[in-house]
This record gives sequence, structure tokens and C-alpha cells, in this order.
Amino acid sequence: MFASRGGSGGGKGGKYSVEDLYGFSKKPKASSSSGSIVAKSGARSSKTPDQRTESEALASQILEAAHRLVERRRLELYLRECGLSLADCDAERSAMMYRNLGKSGLRVSCLGLGTWVTFGSQIPDEMAENLMTIAYENGVNLFDTAEVYASGRRSSFVITTKIYWGGQAETERGLSRKHIIEGLRGSLSRLQLDYVDIVFANRNDVNSPMEEIVRAMTFVINQGMAMYWGTSRWSAMEIMEAYSVARQFNLIPPVCEQAEYHYFQRDKVEVQLPELYHKIGVGAMTWSPLACGLITGKYSDGVPECSRAAMKGYQWLKERVNSEEGRRQLAKIKELHLLADRLGCTAAQLAIAWCLRSEGVSSVLLGVSNTDQLLENLGALRILTQMTPQAIIEIDALLGNKPHSKKESRA
Repeated sequence: MFASRGGSGGGKGGKYSVEDLYGFSKKPKASSSSGSIVAKSGARSSKTPDQRTESEALASQILEAAHRLVERRRLELYLRECGLSLADCDAERSAMMYRNLGKSGLRVSCLGLGTWVTFGSQIPDEMAENLMTIAYENGVNLFDTAEVYASGRRSSFVITTKIYWGGQAETERGLSRKHIIEGLRGSLSRLQLDYVDIVFANRNDVNSPMEEIVRAMTFVINQGMAMYWGTSRWSAMEIMEAYSVARQFNLIPPVCEQAEYHYFQRDKVEVQLPELYHKIGVGAMTWSPLACGLITGKYSDGVPECSRAAMKGYQWLKERVNSEEGRRQLAKIKELHLLADRLGCTAAQLAIAWCLRSEGVSSVLLGVSNTDQLLENLGALRILTQMTPQAIIEIDALLGNKPHSKKESRA
């Protein structure tokens, strides 16, 4: 291909010269300060062994950098032949990916916006709307409990909401048929929507029979108030029971489970949910990929005043950070930061890409409070290709907490 190019770019015999590859027009001139040294070409070197070692190390680094430059230049020339550029390749790597939600036909972006964490009472409405707009423009179509959403067609979004906690009255919480139906109607009214795409049962309710829960979820779907239903913080046994009830009475089973998933919370998503996915098609929508900010390293030197752990109602997080287990986790996080530096990404991007590599994970929900955080987190898509088996093995070795399936345990 290269030999076919005409003109001066092809060099002698259709091959590219060193000047072409490096981008030089001529050899660099020696600086005046080095002229006297060059003139003494016949003089013997007076360097000590340490100085020679340093010079050799420097020469090795320069040679390695030159090799990288040559390879980059070759790649640029090849892409130019194909009518592409490095920017095109970067855009392709960072493009949003879409996955089926479990084994349903619903396609969701592999990164979603967890607005119940992102917004709450932490940021003003204007910032919230700005974040959703940026997320949508970057390919995010999944918004978990949104009060406001970016301009666009409703059919291009996947909006979810949760049912369990409502008012103070006994009938205003839980998963009774009454609260599921009335709670969803109230949520739709607040969201100013005719329907949501997924309604989640936010934890199981021991006071409500499973058949009543599944029948109520089937009813709201048949009434057009929701398209699918899922579970959140349910055990694998409870999800299996709901599926069995649905099959027994010809009702609609759940399509996914929302579960906490990060470096230090692995067993459910890596062992239990993959088994459910293969058996009954339940997918995983995960949240807290940064472990409430712990993985970013913001708590390495204590609890900053502006952090979530310092806010009212988050005493549990502060206690977790200051605990012995928290200190052990922070030590591991420092090592993971070094790995992220080596891969050319941030610790947050590495953690999110690590979550996305897990089998059965349909989408990872992000919790952000400003545009810089959002754009950084979306950048995790660029390093998915670096989640090689070797990289995963290295991360597992650092963490030392890889869970084992029943099959592996028996072996």
C-alpha cells in the first residue's frame, strides 16, 4: 500500500524515509553549546561508571521514545491511506456501547446516570439538567429516577423509578399491591410522564406475599404504566422465587437486578447474578462503581469538608472510611492508582471499565455532581480494550478478594 503512493511522500523506491516517519525536513543542527564537545572527537571520555550508566539509561529512553514515534507515524500514514485519522480511531474507542438488559429486548447504554445519587439535594436544578444533557449527547440513554431530563424524544430514553419508600403511613411503603400501584402513579405524576420503562421493587418486602408483588407488577405493565419491572437489593433466592411465581401463574417476571458493585463488593455480581442470567435471563444494572468516592482517593488523607462523608446523614460513610477495613482498602487503592497511571487513565476510569468487563452487567450507573466528573467517567469507555486477562489478573492480585463460583470451589 505504501509503495503505491506517488510524489515526494513515497521516498526512494516508494518507501518512506526517516524524515517522513519522524516528520523532519532535515537533520537538526548541533547546538553551539555542544560544538566544543563535538570538536574534541578524538579525546577520550572522562565519564565515571555511574555517569556512563546514566547516559546509557537516557539513551535507552530516547531510543524507546523514538520507536514509539516511528510506530505512531507509521500508523498515521496508514490511516491516511484509508481516509482516516487518529482522532477517528479515538472517537470510535470512546463511542457509547449498548447492551441488552438481561435477555430482554431493551437496549440500554452500558453507562447510565444514577440521578437518585447524582441529584438529590446536593446540586442545583440547572446543574442537574446540564449533566443530563451532556450525558444524553454522549450516548447515555439510561436515567435512573430522573426529575428532569434533556431535550429530545421520550422514546429515545430509558427512564426508571423505584417503589418501596413512600410516606409515613403504613400503607405508603412496602410492596403491597396498593402501594405498588399508587406509588407508581405518584411517581409518574412527579416525573410528568405517562409511563416509565422500568419500575424497580427497591428491596423485598417480607410482609407482602411474592405472588401479590408479581401480580401487581404485571398489572402496572399491562396498564401501560411501565414496560418492564426489576428488583433492587434482592437476594438471588428472592429473584428466583419471583421468576417461579411468574411462570406458574403466567405473569411477567423481572428482567434485571440493581446491585452494588465495585472492587470491594464482588460476590453477588460476579457469582450469583451470572448464574441467574444463564438460567432465567435476569441482567445486572450496577451502582456505586467508585464505592461512594472511596476509589477516587479523595479520602486517602482523611475526610474533606466538602465530601459526601462529611455531609449530614452520611456518618456511616465516615465511619467506614476511618475503620480498619477502610484503611486497608485505601492502601490497595493507592496501588491501583499506580496501575491506572501506567495504563494512561484515572483511577475512576479504571474502576468503571473494570465493572463493565464483568459478564452479565448490562449497565453501570454513574453518580456525579459536576460536568468534569461526568466527562471523566464517560472516558472509561476508551480503556475497555485495556481490560485484558493480564490486567484483570493484576487487579485481582492487588485486591486479593476474587470470589469463586460453586463449580470452582468444588474443583
